[in-house]
Amino acid sequence: MKVVHIIEALGGGVYTYFSDLSTYFGEDEIRKRIDTTIIYSANRKEIDREKIKSDFSSNINLIEVNMLRSFSPLQDLKSVIRLTKELKKINPDVIHLHSSKAGVLGRIAYFFLFKKKKLYYSPHGYSFLRTDISKSIRKLYWLIEKSTQALFGGITIACGDTEFEIAKKIGKSDLVRNGIDIESIRESFVETKNDKLTVGILGRITHQKNPVLFNEIALNFPHLNFVWIGDGELNSLLTASNIKITGWFFDRESILKKLNSIDVYLQTSLWEGLPIAVLEAMALEKPVIASNVIGNKDIVLHNETGFLFDEISELKPYFQTLSNSENRNLIAKKAFKRCSELFDKNKNFEELVAIYKS
Repeated sequence: MKVVHIIEALGGGVYTYFSDLSTYFGEDEIRKRIDTTIIYSANRKEIDREKIKSDFSSNINLIEVNMLRSFSPLQDLKSVIRLTKELKKINPDVIHLHSSKAGVLGRIAYFFLFKKKKLYYSPHGYSFLRTDISKSIRKLYWLIEKSTQALFGGITIACGDTEFEIAKKIGKSDLVRNGIDIESIRESFVETKNDKLTVGILGRITHQKNPVLFNEIALNFPHLNFVWIGDGELNSLLTASNIKITGWFFDRESILKKLNSIDVYLQTSLWEGLPIAVLEAMALEKPVIASNVIGNKDIVLHNETGFLFDEISELKPYFQTLSNSENRNLIAKKAFKRCSELFDKNKNFEELVAIYKS
């Protein structure tokens, strides 16, 4: 079976997802049955072409095709033409599109193949859920999602439970939750000992991750230490004196080591698909405090594996509870258990294979 994945938004948690996907489908036993190709764009500024080659398995095929995130009629046409040519060369049995832009471009390219193939689409967070765009643009994005599935067909594979509920309203859908390489991540786990409760987040400092809220929380809890693992264009918004910005690390081991060093993971995002960094924190036995939005609420069980919040005023008792090491460890163990049961990449990629073969 030949499977082609097409992705434009190869950054952040999606990058980790694809790195894990390449490892899984690059294993000898799997690639005897499934030949995997990833067609990607390296246009986004956080993408390092050379790093892709070193991070992704050499046993899968990598093809770079120029795709833009923004709407660009001429470049989008060029992208569709190139995608169509590559798909004709490969002649895949399965085409799996990832994220909104590739979902549109890939469906059009699929149409020009004039051959029936199994077609799947994973939004990884619907674009019409974004809060950094106007209401009219969100409505347009919803219409695009609805119309492209109606016109070109295919099955949506949602990465989280709430995304699945939304997907079912748009068209034919299935659920395969995002997963992580728990065994590999656990190699970075050691018991943490901080003098002050240390609260952290991992990711690019962008509007989606809501650095304004993260900063406001730090200002409201000056007796706690806060760490932003990463960097980004909005780092100037993190002004609280008790916040440390680590900058980017050059290897995954260093990132996981730093993530392991915090006591509590704080996810302040405005919207999500199913956040990989939260899963990684849970695999390292970190209780999670997260904004009560799609994606976050599909991972965190309130009052069990962490806490969900809508307002800063809700946070004081949560931090008080987690300041106690016994409470923190109890919740952390539950977080790890939930992560192992639902978000193991091997189990979830097995589900994906079963869908491809159905």
